[in-house]
Amino acid sequence: MLFMDFSRCCEKLEATPGRLDMIDIISKELPGLTDDELPVFVRFIMGRIFADWSSRKLGIGPNLLYEATAAVAGISRDKVIDTINRTGDVGQAVEDLLSVKSQTTFFHEELDLVHVYNSLIAIAEMEGKKSQREKLLAVRRLLGNAHPLEGRYLARIMLEELRIGVGEGSVREAVAKAFSVDPALVEHAMQALNDMGEVARLAKAGPEHLRNVRITLFHPVRMMLAQQGTIADMIKEHGEIAAEFKYDGSRFQFHKKGNWARMYSRRLEDVTGALPDVIQQLMSATDHDVIIDGEVIAVKDGKPMPFQSVLRRFRRRHDIAGAQEAIEMVPNVFDILYLDGETLIDLPFSERRRRLESVVKQYLAPQTVSADPAVITKTYDDALAAGHEGIMIKVRSSPYTPGQRGKNWIKIKPEVDTLDLAVIGAEWGEGKRAHLFGSFLVACQDAGGKLVPLSRVATGFSDEQLAEVYELLKDSVVKQAGKEVTFEPSLVFEVGYAELQASQNYEAGFALRFPRFIRIRDDKDIPDIETLDSLRERYKRQATSAQAYRG
Repeated sequence: MLFMDFSRCCEKLEATPGRLDMIDIISKELPGLTDDELPVFVRFIMGRIFADWSSRKLGIGPNLLYEATAAVAGISRDKVIDTINRTGDVGQAVEDLLSVKSQTTFFHEELDLVHVYNSLIAIAEMEGKKSQREKLLAVRRLLGNAHPLEGRYLARIMLEELRIGVGEGSVREAVAKAFSVDPALVEHAMQALNDMGEVARLAKAGPEHLRNVRITLFHPVRMMLAQQGTIADMIKEHGEIAAEFKYDGSRFQFHKKGNWARMYSRRLEDVTGALPDVIQQLMSATDHDVIIDGEVIAVKDGKPMPFQSVLRRFRRRHDIAGAQEAIEMVPNVFDILYLDGETLIDLPFSERRRRLESVVKQYLAPQTVSADPAVITKTYDDALAAGHEGIMIKVRSSPYTPGQRGKNWIKIKPEVDTLDLAVIGAEWGEGKRAHLFGSFLVACQDAGGKLVPLSRVATGFSDEQLAEVYELLKDSVVKQAGKEVTFEPSLVFEVGYAELQASQNYEAGFALRFPRFIRIRDDKDIPDIETLDSLRERYKRQATSAQAYRG
């Protein structure tokens, strides 16, 4: 497949508002692709380059892309930025600039889909002192061979933000339709493989290949997620439930085979090198080949330390030994996904817990099983007294559903309600903060993964935190108009609020009353943020609680 054909497909999808029509367009493209093209097409159409389980990064930020575009178009970098500010879209700006250049330039070669993919892989593998220069030259070569329309989608893919409205659910349905297989088989295979490109290749080979999918060691799967709820509702619906402490730490997924082990963060980044002490603790806790799910906390004088203390260790790349002495890390293991070659995610949680207890001898998260609200409430009180956030309630009959946020895991916390939201824009500050971003526009996501503005957040930041946020976001600016800036989404805030209100001021249809910055959630990716559907559920629960209070 030529990259131009891929680009025309993207253009068609971008102009198509209906989800079913999008699924139909994608499903018609898939059967004609070769086995090499199919995984690339599927990942690209979702705005991704690498498999979801991979922690590899392309290493191309907006500034490098701007510089490469300027060189190819024969203009200044400032002119590129001006064009981006005018269009509000890096891809459209690159297309416009290449359109002017194409009038006087012949293309050297037609871009092929797999060739583009291989070029991006080569860019990702460039390391060392000269790597940025090498990356710049490689991007210039790609853009120099790109027709204007190809430039639009090539630029967006490099930033992994395709902006055509195609979510994982639509691709899953398209794959099922294209190869006449059950969508549930496609979904289950995706949960185990965490790579929709490979799942599409297996679907093409036949449904039996999807049925035979197993979790693979050192290919991390997404972590199961929780939503808010109440003890009373969970016992009423399920009877006997399991309650565990909710830790203020960082999720991890630990993979072990023999004497070899790796650890992955919630974002599926390989953090093995930053946590050798935790690796050793878990290696000594089991003799089996396992994939286990848990949360690591920082401890001082027997008490848990704040979340940011854990993040400092997860981020650390140098002086690991010194960091181990400064911050003691303790893992808490609460689930098992794989044991000695067997995939366990379809087993009920009660059976997974039994298997876990049989093979992991230390660091097991304590668990209380009961249908008595008083017993579960005591566990909650014990968790708070020990310095933890609250409790997790889990349905004992439930499977492990990677990446899904459902009612099988419920979190109970006493704090102000919080949401994890993407930072999509900001305003420059004033006075002594004029050189920093002062307030931020945050967004949730709809069912298709589109980011939907929800609120502005301007309180809760210290000067140090604003400086840190500025450093994290300054290279992600894609548009500026007066004091307003727009970002390529890359950062997640945890935002506290007093009340969720219906409002037409934001596209989400809601607004946050008294929004307040709580912390950066750099253990979470953009796909992990709050969904519009979950906001609607929160709003309903809030209204029900208010009615009950008024009596």
